[in-house]
Amino acid sequence: MTETSTPFTPDVVAQIARHMNEDHAGDCAMICRALGGVPDAASARMTGCDADGIEFGAVVDGREEAVRIPWSERLTERIQVRREVVRMSDEARHILGLPARDGR
Repeated sequence: MTETSTPFTPDVVAQIARHMNEDHAGDCAMICRALGGVPDAASARMTGCDADGIEFGAVVDGREEAVRIPWSERLTERIQVRREVVRMSDEARHILGLPARDGR
């Protein structure tokens, strides 16, 4: 992640990562398995994001691997991150054959 490529301050990225890792750890792993090219990820944690994508550390065979997944569009505002993560989660559920969450 480069400072010039993100509209998000380090504090904002840290807040988003804390929320994702504390409240949505399962979604982090599911997104990495389905969209990040690491189908054997045992777990994952968000490590960063910028205007163009989100980054995770996915644990595979006891080792953490860096995973970067692009957003569907370039983001300019913090509120867009939530929408993109929900979209990724829904897409990952569909790819993995899991039921939709909350009737979506």
